[in-house]
Amino acid sequence: MIVTRFAPSPTGTLHVGNIRTALHNWMFARAHGGRFVLRIDDTDAQRSEERFVDAIRADLAWLGLVPDAEERQSARFERYEAVFDELRVAGHIYPAYETAQELDLKRKIARGRGLPPVYDRAALALSDADRAALEADGTRPHWRFRLDHDAPIAWDDLIRGAQAFDPRTMSDPVIRRADGSWLYMLPSAIDDRDMGVTHVVRGEDHVTNTALQLQMFAAMGVAPPAFAHEALLTGAEGKLSKRLGSLGVEALRDEGIEPAAIVSLLARLGTSQPVEPLADPAPLVAAFDFAHFGRAPARFDERELAQVNARIVHQLAYDAVADRLPPGMDAAAWEAVRPNLATVAEAADWWAVVEGPVDAPAPDPDDAAYLREAAAIARTIDWGADPWHALTAALKDATGRKGKPLFLPLRRALTGRDHGPDMAALLPLIGRERAVARLDSNSGA
Repeated sequence: MIVTRFAPSPTGTLHVGNIRTALHNWMFARAHGGRFVLRIDDTDAQRSEERFVDAIRADLAWLGLVPDAEERQSARFERYEAVFDELRVAGHIYPAYETAQELDLKRKIARGRGLPPVYDRAALALSDADRAALEADGTRPHWRFRLDHDAPIAWDDLIRGAQAFDPRTMSDPVIRRADGSWLYMLPSAIDDRDMGVTHVVRGEDHVTNTALQLQMFAAMGVAPPAFAHEALLTGAEGKLSKRLGSLGVEALRDEGIEPAAIVSLLARLGTSQPVEPLADPAPLVAAFDFAHFGRAPARFDERELAQVNARIVHQLAYDAVADRLPPGMDAAAWEAVRPNLATVAEAADWWAVVEGPVDAPAPDPDDAAYLREAAAIARTIDWGADPWHALTAALKDATGRKGKPLFLPLRRALTGRDHGPDMAALLPLIGRERAVARLDSNSGA
């Protein structure tokens, strides 16, 4: 069975970039009848907060990305310790005693000599006596995973294609700090093994991590998952936008963006497929394929999201939005104003136009007389059928007006605006009494 995972750290809320990662993991699992696991990477006790765990769950639920299971790294420390001991005894992990300042100096010296800043493995040359002396002086070691320099690293990435790294050009990664706390690399590999993760979908900034983790899987004696590294998001201006790092679900929700719009846009960003505004994600899931992804940066444009959102809103049924509409607004009113909305919240503006009062601009003298005649006709037409077309037909016959001179003064007097929903749908909602009063008022009668 296909198993994917989304593994956020609860040190903040989700933003556009990791929402996209979560979405693609969820889509791939759903497309193959697999499982989607939410793994909370909360090994960093000082920075992790429970309120962010709750926010991550709520955001995923709002987007419709419901996990099949949830795991927490903070509940698995005993497991990490056991595997750590196994790898240490087997010689895959070793203690190192350099301070951060000493390591920084080594990197500077290497760069000054034109060499890559790769750790020199000086800690491996220490004798048992050397290590004992350091620890007697109060120096606690951090721990590194020892890369196998004789085992070239290669894999076939589902997006990037063939990948190859020479372990001799890479530093042995630190996997545990001197205080005993864990870094990302080893616990993540242990979790992927234990949780049966078959596919890891993440950003291309993790490519080097994958190279290192492949040797960790080998050291544990297990086959690694398949990997798909996506191009990172960029802003509309073509550069990595700082705003993308702060543009989270809460901000998008506050702007009136529908979850279906976010899913529709992010599902296709970075692929060769066109963005489609789909209220139901099923077609997006069915068509999901890593073969459609390219290596070029994926361009996120908030204006495009707004356009997709408007097209999603135009598809929403009354029952889907009823709890977000102003009191008294019924299905007929929603159907009338929906084609003119960019967000559901804008429906309240048009409901205010229906209920009134409206602040209409003063008409030209010729239009004032025209509106007085319109008010007189409005009193006599059948409001139970199609009052707008009855009113405009009668006015056309009586005045000879047509086109804009016929319609615009009426729209302004009745709504206070030059543009808006179809008046044939809006006028019955305004009703005879309010319509006649507005025509009278705007004509100076």
